[in-house]
Amino acid sequence: MPHFIEPRHENTDAQTLARGLGWFSIALGLAELAKPRAIRDGTGTPASSGLVRAFGWREIGTGAAILASRRPVAMVWGRVAGDLADLAVLAPTLRHDNPHRTVGLGAFAMVAAITALDLCVALQGDETA
Repeated sequence: MPHFIEPRHENTDAQTLARGLGWFSIALGLAELAKPRAIRDGTGTPASSGLVRAFGWREIGTGAAILASRRPVAMVWGRVAGDLADLAVLAPTLRHDNPHRTVGLGAFAMVAAITALDLCVALQGDETA
């Protein structure tokens, strides 16, 4: 059968991974709501507890959107956008004069790695659309 009339099949591995990221978002969001000071101190960020809570609500909303979607991979773009906001908030922790720079660097590296994963999954949605 010619390629242009073959039925499109969604990448089920990407769909499964997207749903896993949705659950991860919800769990992270709940942690950010429950322990904003611990999250803030654990990442070395100067962000307020209120901002950490706002990010928690964002994570929960994004996770719920991914899980409720018929196309969860496409919804992972919301996580990518949130990751970029997280990296922007964490960027000041990388300053040389920050006494928590080592912790900040670890948090920044972790979020950057998660961003790469989210981006890879989100791009799978573009291939199956």
